[in-house]
Amino acid sequence: MARPRRQAWLRDELILALELYMREGKAAPAASRREVSDLLRAIPIEPELTADPKFRSEKAVAYKLHNFVAIDPADPTEGFPHGGSGDAEVWDDFADDPTRLRVTARAIAVDIRAGDSKPVPVDDEDEDAPEGRLLTVRHRQRERNRKLVQTKKERALRDHGTLACEACGFDFAEHYGARGQGFIECHHTVPVRDLRPGARTRLSDLVLLCSNCHRMVHRSSPWLTIEQLAALLERERTLV
Repeated sequence: MARPRRQAWLRDELILALELYMREGKAAPAASRREVSDLLRAIPIEPELTADPKFRSEKAVAYKLHNFVAIDPADPTEGFPHGGSGDAEVWDDFADDPTRLRVTARAIAVDIRAGDSKPVPVDDEDEDAPEGRLLTVRHRQRERNRKLVQTKKERALRDHGTLACEACGFDFAEHYGARGQGFIECHHTVPVRDLRPGARTRLSDLVLLCSNCHRMVHRSSPWLTIEQLAALLERERTLV
C-alpha cells in the first residue's frame, strides 16, 4: 500500500516562501521561484516525496505566494484564500519583523544547502517550533551532545560543587536525593537561526537549567536570555 503523501506545508517551507513574498512580492520572477522550489524539494524530511516533480514545484511556490496575498492587509487583491492554518501563523510571527524573517530563512537555506544533514525525523514536538523543524533539531542535537554536556557538568561540579540551575538555583540532588544526583539539563544559548552547519559548540555556549526554566526559555521566540529569565523570576518573587 502506497504511503500517503504529505500535503500540508511545514513551517520551514512557509518561512522560505514568506521571505520570498516579502522580498519580491506575489509576482516574484520564475528564477526566484525555482530557487525556493529547489530548496523545498531538498529539505531532508520525507525526501521520497521529491520523486513527484509536482511536489513543491515552481508552480506550487507561486500558488503559495498568492496564499499570502489573501492575508496581506497591504494588498487589495483577493489572492488565493484557501491556504493552510500555518500561513497565518507564520505571517503573524514574521511579517512585522523582516530582519528576523530574513535571518531565519537564510539559516534554513544554509542548513539545506550544506548537504551533509541526516534525514530529520518528523516529530510533533517540533511542528510549531518558531524557526521550523530543521534548525530546532540541529539545536537539540547540540544540547544533547553527551560528551560536551558531561564536560559542562564536570566543570560546574569542580567550580561550584553542585549542579544548580543557573536561572533559579534549583538543585535536583537537594530536592530528590540520590535520584536527582547528577541530573540537570543543558541549554544551548546561540539562537537556532544563528547556528551554522559544522560550527563547533563551545562550553561557554551551554548553560545548566532545570527542566522548568529550560521549557520557559524555549516557550516562544525570541528566546529569553538567562539574565532575562533570572530577572523575570526575581520580579515574580517580589510580587508574591
